[in-house]
Amino acid sequence: MADTSTPDPGQTYRIGAVARLTGIPPDTLRVWERRYSVVAPFRSDAGTRLYQADDVSRLTLIKRLVDHGDAISHVASLSLERLRDRVKGLLPLPPMASTRPCRVVVLGDTLPALVQLEQARTGNDDGAVRFVGLFTEESRFRDEAVRVEPDLVVVECPTIHMDQLRDIAALVARAGVTRAVVVYNFASRAVIERLAAQQITPKRAPVDVAELRRWCQALHATSAEAPLPADTLSELGLGGPIPPRRYSSAALTRIAASSPTVRCECPHHLVQLVSSLVAFENYSQECENRNVDDAALHAFLHAATAQARATMESALARVVEAEGLQL
Repeated sequence: MADTSTPDPGQTYRIGAVARLTGIPPDTLRVWERRYSVVAPFRSDAGTRLYQADDVSRLTLIKRLVDHGDAISHVASLSLERLRDRVKGLLPLPPMASTRPCRVVVLGDTLPALVQLEQARTGNDDGAVRFVGLFTEESRFRDEAVRVEPDLVVVECPTIHMDQLRDIAALVARAGVTRAVVVYNFASRAVIERLAAQQITPKRAPVDVAELRRWCQALHATSAEAPLPADTLSELGLGGPIPPRRYSSAALTRIAASSPTVRCECPHHLVQLVSSLVAFENYSQECENRNVDDAALHAFLHAATAQARATMESALARVVEAEGLQL
């Protein structure tokens, strides 16, 4: 259940931004929260989920462990410190290998039968991919798929229209996974692009089981790509709270209006730089709030600009001290 208390000051992220930052689809995030209590986001007055930096870090670590073969049910309750310790020993996944076979569930009219025929001839496990659930009825899939703890879902859809995308994403989330393949016959380019943006891999039919295994193996061996991974923010020192402003707009105006004792115009130039960074920081934050699809990118721009602004404010503070200004 989400925490309805007031969050600590600092950067917060909406669920769309968290999905882009961690590579976990929003529907999967909701399932993980409801079923495994992986994080407890705050709620705004409007009921919007708001995640903090520690939530993003925690989800990133959990996803990495799941990508390496841990079941979500086994790692969801671990503390942030234990998650970090557990991740320390992980090696990067090789391009076409994984720590355990990829556990796959299949939903469709014909693919489950094809898989059964292939299993009768060669067996279920080829060492890299194991089919752990074959479903021809959506109701059974919804009830049973998550119980076998799959790594990947394959959904067969002869035709896909834009109004079906939400249902497909819900099926994937219902299974508790972060990656899926949709095998289709006909779909518009816009639908295919939207599927890819949701980290659902579209593949054109017809397919044979050997080809399906190769797709599943490749997806399992590599983490689902996100436009802006949360570890990138951490590596750049941008994963913490947004630094507060050191100088108000009125203070910047007073600094700019002062007569510098130094012979150059550096004080005025610094004020202009800080003011410009403040303006872009506000702009990127507004974009982050208004454009959900690009929320992660704008969250990064917001954090990066705020860090640059704080750095230039420190430089300006040296100048203010040298000038002996009383603000």
